[in-house]
Amino acid sequence: KMEESLIKRLEAAVTRLEGGGGGVTLSRGGDFSSGANVAAASDPSILAYDDLISQCVGRILTAAEKIGGPVLDVTKIVAEAFAAQKELLVRIKQTQKPDMAGLAGFLKPLNDVTMKADAMTQGKRNDYFNHLKAASDSLSALAWIAFTGKDCGMSMPIAHVEESWQMAEFYSNKVLVEYRNKDADHVEWAKALKELYLPGLRDYVKSHYALGPVWNAAGKPVSAPAKGPPGAPAPPPAPSAPLFSSESSKPSSSSNQKQGMSAVFQQLSSGSVTSGLKKVTDDMKTKNRSDRSGAVSAVEKETRTTTKPAVSKTGPPKMELQMGRKWAVENQIGKKDLVISECDSKQSVYVFGCKDSVLQIQGKVNNITIDKCTKMGVVFTDVVAAFEIVNCTNVEVQCQGSAPTVSVDNTTGCQLYLNKDSLETAITTAKSSEINVMVPGASPDGDWVEHALPQQYNHMFTEGKFETTPVSHSGA
Repeated sequence: KMEESLIKRLEAAVTRLEGGGGGVTLSRGGDFSSGANVAAASDPSILAYDDLISQCVGRILTAAEKIGGPVLDVTKIVAEAFAAQKELLVRIKQTQKPDMAGLAGFLKPLNDVTMKADAMTQGKRNDYFNHLKAASDSLSALAWIAFTGKDCGMSMPIAHVEESWQMAEFYSNKVLVEYRNKDADHVEWAKALKELYLPGLRDYVKSHYALGPVWNAAGKPVSAPAKGPPGAPAPPPAPSAPLFSSESSKPSSSSNQKQGMSAVFQQLSSGSVTSGLKKVTDDMKTKNRSDRSGAVSAVEKETRTTTKPAVSKTGPPKMELQMGRKWAVENQIGKKDLVISECDSKQSVYVFGCKDSVLQIQGKVNNITIDKCTKMGVVFTDVVAAFEIVNCTNVEVQCQGSAPTVSVDNTTGCQLYLNKDSLETAITTAKSSEINVMVPGASPDGDWVEHALPQQYNHMFTEGKFETTPVSHSGA
């Protein structure tokens, strides 16, 4: 029958997983018994999504099977999430556009799957943390299906997919660097993950849903999704930080914070949706705080002048715009999804005392400084003046646009990623060690090429003056 062939087409990419334990759940809420479902499932946009699954998801599954372990487990969840979204796209074609509460319930099957991926990144880290984080963060791109109009607080679907991939790429790049000369299977996995979204999902959305999902005005109202088939694994308890999360600018009225997609849709109408990334809310900005002083704090003045290492316990976590000119991000511990999205070229960003966190700066700013941070990652677009790293340990910086100058001072361990538009950046270093710069390979699909900046020098007194040359290293 026609419907049976369609189901088989969807299952083709993941059939091999069925015997591997914990197989992918392929029919979440789909009911192919009716003629309407058959017609929707044979729509060109749905068939194109089947092709995306069989080609792009199939490729990353093939790579994951060669690696096995947690990498295969999380890749199965990625496949399950794409299958869940396909089921929702079929249902959208037969369903009236719901209200916000109804939309949250409608998208719950997809959110449940993404939360399973997020749960794998929690707890004690294993050797594949970067794989797990890249896969988990990438699934926020699937929230494009929640777009309900230009006033809903989300980016347009194409832009949302591209923006969501940026945070995942921070971790997939780390996989590429770690395994580029060690294991081709891991390199293939990371490349396949990226191509699933760019150009895969992005081009699919561009071709079929550039303005968002199209609901059926003559369709049936949203109903609760059908339960999965007997024997399907139940979703795990909600993790502490669901992938599709949103922090309200107001305290929650309930004792339990709402989690997942429902929290997103609860705030769609107010425009405060974060689409999986924590944004700065109005009450976090200095101009709206009742305790604003209008002056640089004494703590900040002290930390800039003292030589004693600062301890993050000395101050509370802070992320705010001060006096309309300076973003202060301070004492953030273990926060992997910090985002500054509303910024301009006259503002600066000062990051102080943060540890084990990742900050994304979306847009052009005048200057960025990272001071006294440990295990800190920063992804930024453009800076007008300079990007400064001072008194830090183990930082990773990714430039997605341009930066005239990058300076590294009194820092141990710095991994700097430059894109093709920032290769003319002037890099200055002082009292620093273990500085590595990653640049794109010669070909568009080439691996990153790592360059270690010298930290030892020879000084020879010749003809009345000293001549300084870097010490060349040969050997391991």
